[in-house]
Formats: sequence, C-alpha cells, structure tokens
Amino acid sequence: MNINRIDLATLSLFSKVAKTGSITRGAHAAGLAVGAASKRIADLEATLGVALLERHSRGIHITPAGRTLEDHARRILADVSQMVSELADHAAGHAGAIRIWANTSAATQYLPEVVARFLAANPGTRIELEHSTSGAAIIALLQGEADVAVFVSRTPPAGIQSCVFRADQLVLAAPRGHPLAARRSVDFSEVLDYDFICLPPSTSLAIRLREEAEAQERRVPVRFCVKSYDAMCRLVGAGLGVAVLPSAALQTQLAQLPLVQVGLNDPWTARDLLLGVRDFGALPPIARSFVASLCPQGVFVPR
Repeated sequence: MNINRIDLATLSLFSKVAKTGSITRGAHAAGLAVGAASKRIADLEATLGVALLERHSRGIHITPAGRTLEDHARRILADVSQMVSELADHAAGHAGAIRIWANTSAATQYLPEVVARFLAANPGTRIELEHSTSGAAIIALLQGEADVAVFVSRTPPAGIQSCVFRADQLVLAAPRGHPLAARRSVDFSEVLDYDFICLPPSTSLAIRLREEAEAQERRVPVRFCVKSYDAMCRLVGAGLGVAVLPSAALQTQLAQLPLVQVGLNDPWTARDLLLGVRDFGALPPIARSFVASLCPQGVFVPR
C-alpha cells in the first residue's frame, strides 16, 4: 500500500459520500462530476486493497472498512483544518486559536470571565466559544472539532482526559407566593407536582431531570421549553411555573424578578462540570496554557 497516493481531496470526498449516503450527493458537495467522484473512490479502494462501499440499485452502503476510514478521515481533515487555522493566525500576527465547546452552564455562567482574563493576559489569542449541549461538546472533542470541551457527565467516555472545572449546584426557582417558595429545601419528587419551565429536551439538564423523574415512575410536567436560563427565570417570575437550574444562573435574577431560590435535597443535584481534552500533552501551546490555568497540572484523569 502506497500511502502517498492517498490525498486530502479524496478523503474529503469520501467523507462527504459517507455523510450523505450517496455518491451523487457527495460529488455535488465536493464540486465534482459524479463520474470523476466514482473513479476517485474506486482508485482509493484499489490503493487500500479493500471495498469501502457496496453499490446497489438503491444507492450505496458503507462497509465496515469504509466506516473505519470515515472515522480516520474525519479526524485527519479536522486536524488539517486546525493546522490551516493556526497558520492563518500566525500570518495575521495572532498568538494562536483555542476552540472551546461548552454546555449552557459553562458557556453562560463561568467561561466568559475566564476567557476575558486569559485574553487580557495573552493578547493576540483568538478563542472560539461554541455554545452546545454536553453531548455535542464531547462529540466535537472526540472528532477533533474542539480543543477543549466543558460538559456535565457522570462518566466521560473513553478517549477523554478530564478534570473538575466547577461545582454546579442545581436549585429550584419558584415564583414568590408559590406553595414551595417558603420552604428552605424540597425533594425533587415534590416539585414534580407543578408545571416546569425547562431547557430543550436535548440538553444535559433536561435529560437529567427526565431520567430522575422516570426513576420515580413520574414525568416532568413541562409547560414551557426555552433556550436560556434568563428566559426560564423570566417565565418563573411571571408565575408560569417552576424551574430547576444552576444556583449561579439564578443569583443575578433574584434581585430583579419576583422569584426565590429553594434548595433541592436530592444528592444528584450537586454535580460537577468537567473540562475535557483528548491529550493534554498534544494540545497547541496556547491551548495547553489555557487549560493549565483552569486545571492544575497532573489532575487530568485518562478515561
């Protein structure tokens, strides 16, 4: 096998074909004629000595070898994209770029000040902060689309080194005058008797609430689904329901809106936000410096 015959353009084409499930659509996405795209993939199969696609009248099917190549191609192309981005930063006089994917709690409550301090101490650095779900942040990290991910996870998946970034205590936000508002703390089971204001179903918080309710053979009675903690608090303040959210997200709203904070007795409401990387030692220098400023050296736990 001559690896010098494997070029990035063909890997990119194959990745598009695998993603779209069609040589025609993949060729269109790559800006190639269908015949030219088909020949490139056939030549790639000949070079590798293995079938990547099974062709039939209804389209194509990716073989196990093709799935393996797809995974490697995704990482290779992400690394090349990152290389080009970093070199462009150097050409523009920047110190480098750091790609961070973070869940709602981290992106809105903790990272803005952290990023501001780091940029003040490291002028010329470019930080890309992507607001995502915990699951999407983990996937972006594993696929090479992120240098750093911040997420809530009880057990980080294999391939991630992690450390605790922040403790994140979940509490109940209730309107003033609500039956639970005068309590210092309540059990989650009691809260399930009232209408909820929640984040979208795919977020880690919404998933956790749903799992805990199902463990009690209950359901979360969602009345409104909104995209931010601020929106949750405004709806709670208007008396439209209650919400479970991080205490840090609620603090700025307590003086502005007619709502109160009530503690939750359940142990699972004390959760950790984890900071994860694929390989701390392999990070670009500026990203390694950023991560080291948040998690002391030596605390990363390989999974």
